Amino acid sequence: MPDVRLASPQGKWILLTTVLGSSMALLDSTVVNVALPHIGRDLGADLAALQWTVNAYMVTLAGLILLGGALGDRFGRRRIFVLGVLWFAAASLLCGLAPNAGVLIAARALQGVGGALLTPGSLALIQASFHADDRGRAVGLWSGFGGVGAAVGPFLGGWLVDGPGWRWVFLLNVPLALLCAPVALRHVPESSDQRAHTRFDVLGAALCAAALALLTYALIEARTASWAVAVSAVAGVVAAVAFVLVERRGKDPMMPLDVFSSRQFTAVNLVTLCVYAAFGGFFFLAALQLQVVVGWSALAAGTALLPTTVLMLLLSARSGELAERLGPRLQLTAGPLLCAAGMLLMLRVGPGASYLADVLPALLVLGLGMVTLVAPLTASVLAAVDTARAGLASGINNAAARAAGLVAVAALPLLTGMGEEAYRSPAAFDDAFGPAMLICAGVLVAGSVIAIATVRRPAPDCVRPECRTHGSVLTPPLERERGA
Repeated sequence: MPDVRLASPQGKWILLTTVLGSSMALLDSTVVNVALPHIGRDLGADLAALQWTVNAYMVTLAGLILLGGALGDRFGRRRIFVLGVLWFAAASLLCGLAPNAGVLIAARALQGVGGALLTPGSLALIQASFHADDRGRAVGLWSGFGGVGAAVGPFLGGWLVDGPGWRWVFLLNVPLALLCAPVALRHVPESSDQRAHTRFDVLGAALCAAALALLTYALIEARTASWAVAVSAVAGVVAAVAFVLVERRGKDPMMPLDVFSSRQFTAVNLVTLCVYAAFGGFFFLAALQLQVVVGWSALAAGTALLPTTVLMLLLSARSGELAERLGPRLQLTAGPLLCAAGMLLMLRVGPGASYLADVLPALLVLGLGMVTLVAPLTASVLAAVDTARAGLASGINNAAARAAGLVAVAALPLLTGMGEEAYRSPAAFDDAFGPAMLICAGVLVAGSVIAIATVRRPAPDCVRPECRTHGSVLTPPLERERGA
């Protein structure tokens, strides 16, 4: 049984290690968007390359995150966590030294592999190490400090981009890893799941990642209308169908399809797809809009986006408490509508926009909408399945949110007619930004409609989230099995 107390020196070292590890992945998910215009100018990259800079990371992370958690359970959570940290750092170094866009994109895909190893491992280490009486508080501190890292990300990224340069957005991960890995090896006890003796679903993970990559390629390159695009689209659909068949017939699938026999679980994941597609598209385009069209520096653009994360940090726990009293349906209906209103307010953000009059009101409304919906969304996912499958349900929901975001980043420029050089032209980018916000708002309204039609109050004895404080704007909090 885990017996480390939070107040002990070892407990503090474990908390520091897990916060450092998860912060590396959180920082990268928030700062890269701010650096995109500078990356494009420095490497001579077109808009498609910038889309891939974001999505190459998301493809491997979303496709492999469930497998990463299973590897830790089998071979040792500390071992896989440290491997993920070092892998992530090596890939980050390659990103920082990339001589061209092609190398950067490949390195970003490798980063996603490291992220899939360390992201589920950080929370698993806490749950496997701390005494039961301290575990809830440790998880709360971990999620809170991780949220602070997410909040600092855009500001830090903007400062690095405007100062030492965009490459330091990635190079910063190297010293963090060199601090994190030795501390983990010295102070974090090894643990594993003695029940984890099943085979790994490597084929399922490969098919999932392949389907995401092929479909993303087809969406990003669709403007060329080439045979390669058509072949990629067909191959992506075939890979997706094959993934479903493998998961249905396999003995040890990473995503057992019977979990979707719960209508509530299926419905909440549909809401997740809608809201996180909108969030992924918004934060990708908003960082560009503020720099390309409004003319702000990377630091100003990154700092401007802080209110959403700050509101999440301050109010997400209270939102969860409210959902426990009232049930999640009201918040899952109202939250997406508030977010949609915030994105409609972003239509006012154009050349010469004022932060106080135009940008801040939109972000405050968006942030309040996110606060309203994220906590009850996670609670509804966990409540829709048996207690023993809480970790699996959360992992699927987290992967679905990441997949939705990457599809949005791939599809929105296509749907709004952005050309390959649009981010170099303020007028062209601004013309496409408005329709993109309308599409995001429409997707959010669809999520609200699904919620009001399908979400029901959970049973009183259902599983409840341990991560009460949450700061990530691009993914829901990741939970693990209790007593893992």
